[in-house]
Amino acid sequence: MLLVDDQELVRSGLRRILRRKDGFVIAGECSDGSEVVAAVREHDPDVVLMDLRMKRVDGITATRALRADAAHPPVLVLTTFDDDELLSGALRAGAAGFILKDSPAEELIRGVRTVAAGGSCLDPSVTGRVLSTYRAAAPVTDRHGTAELTARETEVLALIGRGRSNTEIARALGISEVTVKSHVGHIFVKLDLRDRAAAIVYAFDHGVVTPGAPTPGAAGGGGWDVRA
Repeated sequence: MLLVDDQELVRSGLRRILRRKDGFVIAGECSDGSEVVAAVREHDPDVVLMDLRMKRVDGITATRALRADAAHPPVLVLTTFDDDELLSGALRAGAAGFILKDSPAEELIRGVRTVAAGGSCLDPSVTGRVLSTYRAAAPVTDRHGTAELTARETEVLALIGRGRSNTEIARALGISEVTVKSHVGHIFVKLDLRDRAAAIVYAFDHGVVTPGAPTPGAAGGGGWDVRA
């Protein structure tokens, strides 16, 4: 994992939460978005945990640059700012999701694991508003409807909309991950979707996922509970 935040205190807190004994390895750290592409090439992390606001190059610009690189890991945006435009901008840049810094430690851990496994993580407290902003700036194409999908593909889309990874989808539907990947590919082609973030927006827009439902297993409360 690569940590990107311009505050050493924040990175220190992240190191205490994302511990090796829990299966996390911090491969490298960056204090600015300008360092991200080179650090990813050097360390080859599975996930980039990216702050949005930094002094020289912000997280949205860094995420966009990373997406343009040949091989890029998923990006999970981490921010103190409950700013719909910033968060929707991160999704448009290609982030796999976002989580607020005042979320509980357990939610951060779950989000990192979900994104590392190929899923999407959208903080449930702001998802509805952020998706509305994302939709207004980059509306999902409506040239094709969900009628283009098979029943199984619709089930897969619903689980993508809930942020599930391919592994979780395979387990939920009793099929192999290879089959899930095939379904995901067909969904993207049939609905003309760029990535999982666009698929989530599409699922909400077309009633495949009902907005407002709580994320199963989501922790409540505020702030990181950092324990040694």
